[in-house]
Amino acid sequence: MTDDAEANLDQRIAQRVRDLRAAQGFTLDQLAARSGVSRSMISLVERGESSPTAALLDKLAAGLGVTLNSLFEAPHAGGPVSPLARRAAQPEWQDPDSGYVRRALSPPGFDSPLQLVEVQFPPGAHVSYEAGAQRSGVHQQVWVIAGAITVTVGGQRHKLAVGDCLAFALDQPVSFRNPTRRSAHYLVALASAVWPRSNP
Repeated sequence: MTDDAEANLDQRIAQRVRDLRAAQGFTLDQLAARSGVSRSMISLVERGESSPTAALLDKLAAGLGVTLNSLFEAPHAGGPVSPLARRAAQPEWQDPDSGYVRRALSPPGFDSPLQLVEVQFPPGAHVSYEAGAQRSGVHQQVWVIAGAITVTVGGQRHKLAVGDCLAFALDQPVSFRNPTRRSAHYLVALASAVWPRSNP
């Protein structure tokens, strides 16, 4: 990803967090209390002056009552929402902490309970999402396309190889690890019956 593309996506995330917080009517202090992210850090994220990690964005998403994937969506400009997301328009983002690269595949703003995400996971990478207890009704499946990963859901660890698919509810902490010397490639499907992807 180019530096310009990364900066543009940081600005998109900043706008999305601001818009979602305004739509919920939360002050910075209220979102800090709900998400466990400090007020000063939220302010930095909203101004686009920080490159937030996946773990931090997951906490903000949980505090805002949306999925992590929704933070990468472009604001809706009005008019009909397209059911088609061309490859070139799918936002790609790299976690500054683990180095993993995620691509949001699903059409932004389209009214669907299903979201798809493609992930490239570097050798030795590790990322943890601790905000699961704040979610209910969100389900996820992980399907490994290449390489191998270890997914820990709550206290249960699962070793996944090519072709393996793991299903679980996002109601507890989840961590992903690539214990190998090869990059891993996997697909994530998220489904929610009670969490709209709010797109103000």
